[in-house]
Amino acid sequence: MMNRRAAVTGLSLALAGIVLLTACTGSGSSRSSGVMLGAVPNQDVIALPEDESIDTAVAAALERLPDLIEETIESTQVPGMAVSVVHGDEIVFAEGYGTREVGADLAVTPDTVFQIASLSKPLSATGVAAAIGQSGGSLDWNTPITKLLPDFEFSDPFVTQRATVGDAFSHRTGLRTGAGDDLEDLGYEQTEILDRLRMQPLDEFRSTYHYSNFGLTLGAVAVAASRDQQWEELMNELVFSPIGMDSTSTEHAAYLASENRAVLHALIDGQFTPRFDRNPDPQAPAGGVSSTVEDLAQWMIVLLNEGRAPGEDASEIIDTAALREAMVAQVVSGGGEDLANRPSHYGHGFGASPLVSGRMSYSHSGAFVLGSGTAFQIVPELDLGMVVLTNGAPVGAAESVIAQFFDLVQFGTITRDWTSDFGVFLGQQLAPVGDLVGQEPPTDAALPPDMRSLLGRYENPYFGELMLEERADGLVARLGPDGMAELTLLPWDDTRLAYAPRGENAPEGSLASALISRSASGIELTLESFDAQGLGTWAQSR
Repeated sequence: MMNRRAAVTGLSLALAGIVLLTACTGSGSSRSSGVMLGAVPNQDVIALPEDESIDTAVAAALERLPDLIEETIESTQVPGMAVSVVHGDEIVFAEGYGTREVGADLAVTPDTVFQIASLSKPLSATGVAAAIGQSGGSLDWNTPITKLLPDFEFSDPFVTQRATVGDAFSHRTGLRTGAGDDLEDLGYEQTEILDRLRMQPLDEFRSTYHYSNFGLTLGAVAVAASRDQQWEELMNELVFSPIGMDSTSTEHAAYLASENRAVLHALIDGQFTPRFDRNPDPQAPAGGVSSTVEDLAQWMIVLLNEGRAPGEDASEIIDTAALREAMVAQVVSGGGEDLANRPSHYGHGFGASPLVSGRMSYSHSGAFVLGSGTAFQIVPELDLGMVVLTNGAPVGAAESVIAQFFDLVQFGTITRDWTSDFGVFLGQQLAPVGDLVGQEPPTDAALPPDMRSLLGRYENPYFGELMLEERADGLVARLGPDGMAELTLLPWDDTRLAYAPRGENAPEGSLASALISRSASGIELTLESFDAQGLGTWAQSR
């Protein structure tokens, strides 16, 4: 995002004057030509259909909700789904649909535990807001990470000294999307991944947005360190326990220990298949939470109450000011170059953008290619929130149910084919990766004639050691800690081998080059799918 502050100063002041004038002369909410007027212009929204009250509109939408859920499941074929809706400090809907595992007689219930993937991020932001409230003023969103983790370094000393907890949670440190994810795919633990982020090249600090799992994880770990706690301890003490989220955890072992858990289903050859286990512990603050729609409903009620418990007690669970700062827009996160597009925004761990009705929404989606699709959304002006969890790879089912439901509340009808639109948009995550995808090997494909000279040990400062070995079925590259990740290298041509990347960031069908380069200084091997940031070359050391 470019900094355009100077260019829009005059416009900003003019708009501020209009808002101030209206605030001084307005008489509160009223209806005008289909628009519900707020106290100030930026609170104006499209009125609910037929002058309905919010309660009436929500009740009418709830009547249609079961049918639209069933239709979405039928259209997307996701194995299982759980849904909850909160309104007016109450859970007004909580149901489970489908199966926890294809081929097993295991029904989804409102208490079924799902891996919620990146829906973990706003929960983690809630934890940081709580920690800020308990810090006695020693911690806030603008606290530098290096103050909390003195040994941590980015590749740029300027960023090392200035990057804050808020920068990490709003994805504006300059770390690019995927930084650290590649190490996680190979089996590295959190401490090693965060340490190796110092080798990642950076984009422009605070003027670019790059969604980063391990960037956000870094900010969370720093906050936990300020309390001499592990991240799971902080979340249990400050969020899960006080809110009453008894089935929620940041630890994969707790998910596996739950008898009523939904199994992940990857999309393989067009079918949802329960094949993989996804252990997201290294990025727990960004994607490692498991929870139920019942627990998440309680959390949404606290969000809608701006950090306070429901009911007459209304005690503060999460610091209100710190939570507000997390939820409001901090950075432009999307919108493209088309001037007709509305931009989207991101706070500290929360999506923060207006709906087409003009109402502000706060939301987040979660997705594991290996088999999870989740989403939540709250709209404070309606005092309404919804969460949808599925145990199928991201095909837009969760987002579609939410969009349809909020359409019904606000407009009395569903405005577009959300299931199809979200399916196309999220389908990009399921596309195979690699420069050889869709290509056939040459008819004369063969291993290099000097294959034996390629065997042995290779070194890479970021990814670590790689061992290239000959086995009965061909060449195998072992990499990651203790060589736990294996890639079979297939014949292609004199300078290239081929391999099929696998894991969360390499969907079924991925195919990439292993480029061989020879020089007087030795042999180098570049794995294309690991080289997005120019870090994917190993030098032979024998």
